[in-house]
Amino acid sequence: MQNPHPRLSVVLVAAAVVLLGGCASGTGGKDYSRAQTRSVQEVQMGVVESVRQVNIEGTKTPIGAGAGAVVGGVAGSTLGSGRGSVVGTAVGAVLGGLGGAAAEEGITRQRGVEITIRLDSGRFIAVTQAADEVFNPGDRVRVLSGGGTTRVSH
Repeated sequence: MQNPHPRLSVVLVAAAVVLLGGCASGTGGKDYSRAQTRSVQEVQMGVVESVRQVNIEGTKTPIGAGAGAVVGGVAGSTLGSGRGSVVGTAVGAVLGGLGGAAAEEGITRQRGVEITIRLDSGRFIAVTQAADEVFNPGDRVRVLSGGGTTRVSH
């Protein structure tokens, strides 16, 4: 049976992809996962030596590809009839899956900063995180490390 409202289906699934993309976890200095709470972190002090703008790649989960495959399959099924509809559905699902994966990665990509810091111990480190705080050379900062995560804050 052919979907009487293929455009509506496409719009609803595309909206789901966008909403799910907004659920991506943060990677900034102010973002903590649930597992990172109530755990000890080592604190070191230092001075920002340099700051460089970077791009942080987006998430790549099966959600984007799956939603894209559904949209592509629905759109492809409206082409032709009989075998043409089956081929259209298959091709649409493959192309939609690829497009959905690319869309998810693009939607969840974010701007970041690479912060090079001279710790009070004299050692240099660089930390990359989302650009949710402004850092300038000469700023006094805290470097928090623990549980495999390091973040910089003022």
